[in-house]
Amino acid sequence: MTNRRTIDYLRISVTDRCNLRCVYCMPEGGCPETPRHEILSYEEIVRVAGVLSGVGIRHLRVTGGEPMVRPGCLDLVRRLRGLPGIESVSMTSNGQLLYGRIAEARDAGLSALNLSIDSLCPETYARLTRGGCVRRTLDTLFEAIRAGLPVKINAVPLRGVPAEDWTNLAELAREYPVRVRFIELMPIGRAQGLEGVPQREVMERLSAAFGPLRPDKTPYGHGPAVYYRPDGFAGSIGFISAVTREFCGSCNRLRLTADGFLKLCLNRAGGLDLRGLLRGGADNVRLETEIREAIARKPERHGFFERLPDRETRTMNGIGG
Repeated sequence: MTNRRTIDYLRISVTDRCNLRCVYCMPEGGCPETPRHEILSYEEIVRVAGVLSGVGIRHLRVTGGEPMVRPGCLDLVRRLRGLPGIESVSMTSNGQLLYGRIAEARDAGLSALNLSIDSLCPETYARLTRGGCVRRTLDTLFEAIRAGLPVKINAVPLRGVPAEDWTNLAELAREYPVRVRFIELMPIGRAQGLEGVPQREVMERLSAAFGPLRPDKTPYGHGPAVYYRPDGFAGSIGFISAVTREFCGSCNRLRLTADGFLKLCLNRAGGLDLRGLLRGGADNVRLETEIREAIARKPERHGFFERLPDRETRTMNGIGG
């Protein structure tokens, strides 16, 4: 507990590498890749997650870059799911490398899957991801639905992308039991050169297309999304609006970067160098002590539009989303 917030959710980045180059995440030519010896091993990740479970972490999300770029990712899911105290292990992916492996992921203990899809238009998707194939991600989506794996779709509305793309994405929730979430663009890294679309504008467009967006209070995971369900929908529409509807007061998460830094806030550079502790011989008692002290320093607000001495400067693939 910190500042009356219960911290029970950890995002684990297993790599800063990705097979796509989404416009708000990475430059077209990619980013310098962190040397492999600086990336936490799976054994180190499992150890950190085990210690964090002792301080109250219950839900883990495996991210990247693109987590499936790193060999053995699903074996890591299995190992994390077996840790005492861990109640769920989910994954965020672009879906391009998961096709044909959903049953394996489910059997490894994956609790849920988030798929990043910013447009169903093949040309727009390819432009936004700089080369991705939306059909491939949709094949993964339908494979997950058939396997009974809970699925959320993450979309970042951008100015300049046709507004009908939002309704087309939301249509997926009308036909299938999925959660289509619209995430406001956060001014971090490459996103600072783009213009996002606020929740209000997206909601107005969807209300005009589908009728009233009625609040859906069903809990879908452990994040900050607020959900709505228009009449006749099999699934729900969600919004994560950190820019216009700040939810820092209820933030429950930490982030572990691929190079072993425990981030306390997405927009702040401060945190704890766990890799240094791990490779410096720290035992679990010291790790837990250092982690508890770090959590107590978790900032009260992200301060996106404030002058911060500790503002995060890395791109999203380096942070872990």
